Amino acid sequence: MDLARILTIEDDATTADEIARELIFRGFEVDTVADGVEGLRLAATGKYDAITLDRMLPGLDGLSIASMLKERGLDTPILMISALNDVDERVRGLRAGGDDYLTKPFALDEMATRVEVLLRRRSADASKLVLRFADLELDLVAHVARRGGRDLRLFPKELKLLEVLLRNSGQVMTRTMIFEAVWGYNFDPGTNLIDVHVRALRRKLEGPGLKSLLQTVRGAGYCLRVE
Repeated sequence: MDLARILTIEDDATTADEIARELIFRGFEVDTVADGVEGLRLAATGKYDAITLDRMLPGLDGLSIASMLKERGLDTPILMISALNDVDERVRGLRAGGDDYLTKPFALDEMATRVEVLLRRRSADASKLVLRFADLELDLVAHVARRGGRDLRLFPKELKLLEVLLRNSGQVMTRTMIFEAVWGYNFDPGTNLIDVHVRALRRKLEGPGLKSLLQTVRGAGYCLRVE
């Protein structure tokens, strides 16, 4: 099987080297470039499976690169990386064409995990309208969740939370990743939104004779898996 190819566009040599080493450790092939113009040229070839893209670059900034790639019809997933961490900047990055947004400083394992999630999301069958795990399923058209053939009465945020977990079943999703995917803005470590919704979803997923599917991974996050 061919290794996934990642393009890292980052002008800070130390950061670029750290990103590349972590991704190579995860089993990816990585090319790095420090200039925005050259980064756009390489990204536009379409030969990469994902891109990590710094927000501030010489020659051409990350927002312009993301926007130009999307205008050209390239669907290569982009992880935007930036020291600008306010909500408006994150929204600008996502609207320009970024598929995910990570603020500096960041943990290398989270960066690599986000790249892996983007790759899995891209490889998923776009025509797949029903997500399934064990005896649990979510109809993305009807917005109906079922377990063991029984309809589950879920609120909109619970449905979105379940969709995120189903799309990444078996993968531990950090609280930050869940918060950004479900609520769409920067994670506030003081909020209990995630805890409240996870508890509510877990209650609705479980019942007499049913195995627990929504697992808490202490110190890491949550995931769907059978234990």
